[in-house]
Amino acid sequence: MKKVLLILAVIIGLIGLSLTLYSKPMKKIEVGDKVPSFELRDQHGNTVKISPEKGNAMVIYFYPKDDTPGCTKEACKFRDDFEDFKDMGVEVYGISADSVESHKKFAEKYNLPFQLLADHKNKVRKLFGVPSSFLILPGRVTYVIDKEGVVQYIFNSQFAAEKHIENALEILKGL
Repeated sequence: MKKVLLILAVIIGLIGLSLTLYSKPMKKIEVGDKVPSFELRDQHGNTVKISPEKGNAMVIYFYPKDDTPGCTKEACKFRDDFEDFKDMGVEVYGISADSVESHKKFAEKYNLPFQLLADHKNKVRKLFGVPSSFLILPGRVTYVIDKEGVVQYIFNSQFAAEKHIENALEILKGL
């Protein structure tokens, strides 16, 4: 039994390594890049269009999953500081692979005043080049975008959920 488990672990490890080594690298969005255009549905089922021509400063944050401890802490911190973003004319968008229905429940449960966008095929996550954590966990990355649609700041941290909001506000105050 131990030999079978060891063989399975080796096979899974080799498959993971080969996917890492031979998969096509994603173009990662960097500071100074224009935000790419995309469309996703929000928690109400409405199509939201994001583009560099939008004309508003934005914070776009990618998170792993609705209603999990770290993601709830992050979303609630965005909620608690939402007036600061609003006063600066900044739109906040949270993106995960969860469904429109899941986003709706999450937003209602925690009274989230910003839009949650459903990227159920992870196309936008891939478009931004958001890395995974520990090879399987969807990454937690926040992008601060100015009124011209240029990415001014990127913060990538799986475990410092509330720091995403603090850093974004600090950067926006300096724009």
